[in-house]
Amino acid sequence: MTITRQHTNQRMSRIVTHNNTVYLCGQVCSDATQGITEQTQTMLAKVDDLLAQANSDKYHLLSATVYISDMQYFAQMNEVWDVWVPQGHAPARACVQAAMARPELLVEVSVIAAVKSS
Repeated sequence: MTITRQHTNQRMSRIVTHNNTVYLCGQVCSDATQGITEQTQTMLAKVDDLLAQANSDKYHLLSATVYISDMQYFAQMNEVWDVWVPQGHAPARACVQAAMARPELLVEVSVIAAVKSS
């Protein structure tokens, strides 16, 4: 049972793979000056990129936890999420309101996915 870590620093690894399961650290947007729609879009693009590096993709999502700074953004975040998640491949998901590491961040996501079959 090998554990593989990618993009590791003292505090965390951005990707950890174990037993054909991929764990991503929390992902936030590329530009925190943008609104919730843009923040959600760029956050999910980062998830796509990291999953590809781990030989996975959004079709193999198992679980997602979405952290949102204020539930007033819930519907707008879900509009982007619903377009991003392939029909029939929705993961188990939780969405909670939470204080963010920086006040300008509106949304963060942490996902677990299966590695694609060879």
